[in-house]
Amino acid sequence: MAVPLTPRPLGSRGPAISPLCVGTSGWGGARDGETDADRVARTTALAERVLTSDGAGDAVGYRGVNALDTSNIYGDGESERSLGGVIERLGGLPDGRVLMTKLDRDASTGTFTGERMWRSLEESLERLHLSSVQVLFLHDPEHIGFEAAMEPRGPVDALIEMKDQGLAQSIGISGGPVHMLQRFVDTGIFDHLISHNRFTLLDRSATSLYESARGRGMGVVNAAPYGGGALSGRAGADARYGYRPAPSEVRSAVAAMTDACTAHGVTLSAAALQFSMRSPLVHTTIVGASSIDRLDASIADAHVDIPDALWDELDALAPAGFALDR
Repeated sequence: MAVPLTPRPLGSRGPAISPLCVGTSGWGGARDGETDADRVARTTALAERVLTSDGAGDAVGYRGVNALDTSNIYGDGESERSLGGVIERLGGLPDGRVLMTKLDRDASTGTFTGERMWRSLEESLERLHLSSVQVLFLHDPEHIGFEAAMEPRGPVDALIEMKDQGLAQSIGISGGPVHMLQRFVDTGIFDHLISHNRFTLLDRSATSLYESARGRGMGVVNAAPYGGGALSGRAGADARYGYRPAPSEVRSAVAAMTDACTAHGVTLSAAALQFSMRSPLVHTTIVGASSIDRLDASIADAHVDIPDALWDELDALAPAGFALDR
């Protein structure tokens, strides 16, 4: 069955969010033959579509998509600048839209301290033309580890203080490694969670993490449902999974899953996206999109009818015990 794009609460402490969220990590790079002005025009057009009404009502968003995910570090700030330009012209973030951003280490020095988190927020608010954000994540704490992130006056304390001061309505933790993220979830501090590449057709290792987060009332955001490209259906994309060389078991599984999808008249990309979107553990799925056409393709994948029999086949084809973190 197709997945409806009706917004639902992001856990017990978050805004109403569509099951599909636009990821902006790729907004800083120009395509072949593009100038910087072309790139900005392309990403700005997409931001305008999501942030302004499409004629079906202000709370709907673009074809049902009302959410964007960005970060201080994406595109060296270009993602937030593109979004901020639209927000400024609109006079603020429109009602019914959700914007998530993240606190980041210094891209030049790698500094990841509480003080740096405050500078990160200041930079983001300036670029976004906002005085506060709806959802604010601590991004990629694996760069310093759980203990360092939790130190007094460190990054997590800074994030908590930002929420206490009303600079963020809700806060979350965003990273990759499942076992590390579980330690953050167990603190009970965070309202939301993002993990990437660990809940896909190939890697189910985030299942218990997501169950734990849901049990605490947290909003669960699943990113990279295509495993960094391996499940996108693009020729040669199976050579890598989770931004690393893909092992032979993964490449074999991708080939078998592609054949199974073809036999049912379904694309692998549609099955990969809906695996995440249809899960009762996931509130919203982040899909990278840097143009309206790319977002339209993802929305089309969300609307594909997928027979139950195919899900059974795909489950059987998943490489047993495969996990990106093993």
